[in-house]
Amino acid sequence: MDEARARRALTAAGLVDRAGTPELLALGENAVFALGDGLVAKVGREAALLPRAELELAVAGWLAESGVPAVRAAEPEPRLVDGHPVTLWHRLPQAVRPAGPQDLAALLRRIHALPAPPFALPPRDVLGGVERWLRLAGDAIDPADAAYLRARRDGYAGQVAALTPHLAPGPIHGDALPRNVHVGPEGPVLVDLETVSCDLREHDLVVMALSRDRYGLPCESYEAFATAYGWDVRDWEGCAVLRGARETASCAWVSQHAPVNPKALAEFRRRVTSLREGDAESRWHPF
Repeated sequence: MDEARARRALTAAGLVDRAGTPELLALGENAVFALGDGLVAKVGREAALLPRAELELAVAGWLAESGVPAVRAAEPEPRLVDGHPVTLWHRLPQAVRPAGPQDLAALLRRIHALPAPPFALPPRDVLGGVERWLRLAGDAIDPADAAYLRARRDGYAGQVAALTPHLAPGPIHGDALPRNVHVGPEGPVLVDLETVSCDLREHDLVVMALSRDRYGLPCESYEAFATAYGWDVRDWEGCAVLRGARETASCAWVSQHAPVNPKALAEFRRRVTSLREGDAESRWHPF
C-alpha cells in the first residue's frame, strides 16, 4: 500500500472533506494520518487486517477501563473502506520529550500486572506475518531468500512453542519499543496497540535486547530499561530463541516495502545476508 492508495481510502470514508488535506504521520503496516480536527486515522494495508483492527479498538477500551495510560479510540468499531480497515483515534498532545527506556519499562510493568481482559486475546504469533509480508514482496526479492525465511520461520515456530517461561504469562504489548511510547504533558502513554496479546511476558523484553544487539541501542540505555523493569531477559535461557524468531519476522517485515522502496530492498538484503551468515552483530537499520 502506498500513500496515494491510503488517501483514496480516506476520501472514500468521507474523512478528507471534513478535515482538509490529511497529514501523513507514518507509512508502514498502516498509513497513519492526522485529520486536523483532533483525530488520527489509521488505514490498514488490506481487508484481512480487519479482525486485528477490531481487536485493537477493544484493547484500547480495556486499557482505558484498567487505568493504563494508552492511546484512546474515537470510534468503537473500524470501518472497511475499499478493502482497507480504517480506525479513528484521539490525537495525542505534542510530546514534551522523547520516550526513554525507563518510560517503556514502567508501562510494561503496568500492563504485565493486569489480569486477562473480558475478551480473548490472541497469542503473540511473532512469526504469523512472515508469509503475508513475503507475498507482498513478490518478485522484488530473491525467491531463494524467501524460501530461506520460510524455513527459518518453521524451525523457530517449534522452538518458541516449547519454551518454558521465567515470568507468568499474561497480557503483553507485543511490540515493546520506546517509539511506541508517547510522552505528553501528563506523562508516558502506550501507542500502537495492534499486537497486544496474551503470551510470554518475555516477548516484550526481548525486543529491547534485540535493539541493543542489532539496532544500536546504547548498552547503558538497555541497562536502564532492565533495571527499571526489574529483570534482564538475557539471563533467561529462552532469550536466544525469541530473539531468533523476532529477527526472522523483522527481516520478512521489511521485504513488503521492497517493491516500491529501494532503501527497503537494500535493508532486506542486509538483514537476510547477516542471518544466512550467522552474523549476530551486523548492524540493522530501523525502517
